[in-house]
Amino acid sequence: MSLSIGITPPGLDQASLAFVRDAERVGTTSIWVPETWVYDAFTPLGYLAATTETIRLATGIAQLGARTPAVLAMSALALQKMSNGRFILGLGASGPQVIEGWHGVRFARPVTRTRETIDIIRTISAGERLTYEGTVYTLPLPDSEGRALRSPAGPVDVPIYIASLGPTNLRLTGEAADGWIGTAFLPEAADTFLDFIREGATAAGRTLNDIELTVAASLEFTDDLEAAGRRHAEGYAFTFGAMGSVKTNFYNRAFARQGYADDVAEVQRLWLSGDREAARARVPIAIGLDTNLIGDDKRITERLRLYRDAGINTLRVRPNATDHHDRLDQLVHLIDLVNTVNAEAFQ
Repeated sequence: MSLSIGITPPGLDQASLAFVRDAERVGTTSIWVPETWVYDAFTPLGYLAATTETIRLATGIAQLGARTPAVLAMSALALQKMSNGRFILGLGASGPQVIEGWHGVRFARPVTRTRETIDIIRTISAGERLTYEGTVYTLPLPDSEGRALRSPAGPVDVPIYIASLGPTNLRLTGEAADGWIGTAFLPEAADTFLDFIREGATAAGRTLNDIELTVAASLEFTDDLEAAGRRHAEGYAFTFGAMGSVKTNFYNRAFARQGYADDVAEVQRLWLSGDREAARARVPIAIGLDTNLIGDDKRITERLRLYRDAGINTLRVRPNATDHHDRLDQLVHLIDLVNTVNAEAFQ
């Protein structure tokens, strides 16, 4: 098993987009453009399709519920054409705070919606006539003037990756997706995610090797491990306290399964009570350190081995630097360490 490095862009200004081109030049294999409640994920990739040559272009992630499955398919077909086959459609259910608060769509049956969306996209991209009878979607609409249409753009291969955290969605990832977009991931507790993906894959007659496993990690080379770990840990207070409600926070559930149930519950309580400073201080430093690549060469190399041995294929990194040249230097240095770790597997 070998590792590759993808990046999350530092922004969407011209300097940030130029960084993507430089990252491609030094050996980065993929770019993952997020989508929250700021910018969409598809527009930047259209620009990058025209200004890059080899790097894979992924939505990381496009939110389900924000678009119909057919619109997702149309965007994917367009970007696959524009990029000469380098596009990856990364999908995720997001959460009720965004889907219901920002998009005005009910956050209902997210796993069923994911499955049906994948089915519909694959029907369209295969060049087949679109008819579908599901729980969330029925196409054409019954008792309507709708027609079963066929896209003349297909057949086109569109890799579909799923961002999943919970057991049911992880099983669906193993069953139906080409890749996994993981986050909140501790390589020491990899099986709390990968066992469910493996179950889904086995049920579908596949193996874990049929699914590209990608996880997110911030990157910071430093000799002050304590200060850096504390800073990254504090950033999780917003995740535990605000990236969901008391009832629904998928990140908190994921960390609870990895052994931090009491910690995330207390951080959430403090955050929601208004004591943000105490919430930040309450996040265990181990969460900041072990979900990211932080430290000197020796420590980061040890962490890379853990990801490799867990079976992770791609690390989606965000270098902790504000300067273009420092950011690129960190990325080059990381790729050198990754090459060393990969070479060990063949010795």
